[in-house]
Amino acid sequence: MEKRDFHIIAETGIHARPATLLVQSASKFNSDINLEYKGKSVNLKSIMGVMSLGVGKDADVTISAEGADEADALAAIAETMTKEGLSD
Repeated sequence: MEKRDFHIIAETGIHARPATLLVQSASKFNSDINLEYKGKSVNLKSIMGVMSLGVGKDADVTISAEGADEADALAAIAETMTKEGLSD
């Protein structure tokens, strides 16, 4: 299992559009990928799960991946986070 922490810098946090992009990015991989925030963990491949966390600006989240392509999955998600201005 690989884990990575992210600090959310986007003014609007992880709202609908970036959540959709993260879900699309995670869905390309076979690994189980989870987003953790304030002690709650949801499947990053579920738009409803991600939106239910209500991740706002200055939040600290952890993304974990477990499976054959976990390293590639985390790298792609980290790239999406940076490209979309969600995390530094």
